[in-house]
Amino acid sequence: MNEFEKDVQSKSHDIFDSGKGFIFSFLFFMIIFFVGVIIDVIGS
Repeated sequence: MNEFEKDVQSKSHDIFDSGKGFIFSFLFFMIIFFVGVIIDVIGS
């Protein structure tokens, strides 16, 4: 066992962290997409 396995910073599972990262990045790009659609509708 190496030294990093003895002193773990986070005891939570990685699937929750990766899920949160996916959801936040998805929401971020969705907001950017809808802002672009709204600007396109207003401009035309």
